[in-house]
Amino acid sequence: MINRPRETPYRDELLADSSVHRRYEDGREEWRRREGGTRVRWHDNQGASGTDEQLGGRIIKRRYSDGRVTYGRDIGYGRTIWDGGETVLVNRTSFGGRMGVLLGGLGLAGLAITAAQLPPEELTPEEEEELRQQQQQQAAAPNSSGGADAGGGGDGGDWDSSDGWNSDDDGGWSDDDFG
Repeated sequence: MINRPRETPYRDELLADSSVHRRYEDGREEWRRREGGTRVRWHDNQGASGTDEQLGGRIIKRRYSDGRVTYGRDIGYGRTIWDGGETVLVNRTSFGGRMGVLLGGLGLAGLAITAAQLPPEELTPEEEEELRQQQQQQAAAPNSSGGADAGGGGDGGDWDSSDGWNSDDDGGWSDDDFG
């Protein structure tokens, strides 16, 4: 199965209080703050709120404050797939997001999404815990600077679970912040 999803570009702005203001090109806005470990608490300009959690296998769990849960998958180059492959969020803030656009324009990293790249529709608590353990093992591995599975995704900021943030130019905010 190959799907050509709708792209929704966004840009992140690091705020003085170390939170991030995310602006989507479709007019949505989110305010995001690290909540320790592998979680980010967010709220948006449409009244929604919740948490994003980085799981292993490049999977992101989004839990809304009303209890709904959905999953996304970081596919690199500043891109995260959501909505069963219908939407790809594109980080225009990061080097990876810009590089992904450039490569896509050249036909080198097209926008087609394969079934293997799709996020899961649902996970059992046991599957989620297995992915959390995978994420922790990867973060604790020697010579690990976060890597693609830990939220870095080649997007310019590396995740480091020991201090929460590890980046050279943005006060510690990871550019992709879980897509």
